Amino acid sequence: MAIRILVVEDEPAQAEMITYNLEKAGFQVMMAAGGQAALDMARLESPDVVVLDWMLPEVAGIEVCRQLRADRDLREVPIIMVTARGEEDDRVRGIDTGADDYLVKPYSPRELIVRIKALLRRASHAGVDDKLTCCDIEMDLVRHKVTRGGDPVHLGPTEFKLLRTFMERPGQVFSRARLLDLVWGRDVYVEDRTVDVHIRRLRKAINDGDRPDVIRTVRAAGYALDAEQS
Repeated sequence: MAIRILVVEDEPAQAEMITYNLEKAGFQVMMAAGGQAALDMARLESPDVVVLDWMLPEVAGIEVCRQLRADRDLREVPIIMVTARGEEDDRVRGIDTGADDYLVKPYSPRELIVRIKALLRRASHAGVDDKLTCCDIEMDLVRHKVTRGGDPVHLGPTEFKLLRTFMERPGQVFSRARLLDLVWGRDVYVEDRTVDVHIRRLRKAINDGDRPDVIRTVRAAGYALDAEQS
């Protein structure tokens, strides 16, 4: 069964170019020209990947991203944000909202296809029948749920991947570059600062209620899950 890509793009020429190249690469393409149409189609069709333009009529792309991440059935769908907004703050804002990757126009169809395949490879690692436990944190990899001291911890998809990486090797120090490879993938360009953004979000979520901070910052080296904390 072909991988289904929802392309959300309001410029007809751009939409046609993307559709042609994705179909040539063997993907099944669904098109939406506006934000609300994209949300409706995503809820109806459950795509495997969403290629999402930032500037859209009806509902802006960044709001579409936010709503998809808040949707129980769609929160794990990989999202690539595509936009002419190339400033660093915009890229960070897009990823911080929940986008898994970010492409700045103009870009080559080949690059888009490489990014899609990288996201699909990362998504394929989900669904392992297992649980991870460290300190008072438990991660259910099947139900995609995290608890700390028995209390639920609500994480976005990137924060979940980060925590899983730490919990699989508690105490190990990961550099920013290594975390980029493990969580975002080698084929995706993401700046080091993005790691810090998601580490802050992860800390805020798992340390809620003044719990001890289990994410240790190692100066000039990176981050680690401090297995001695509880």
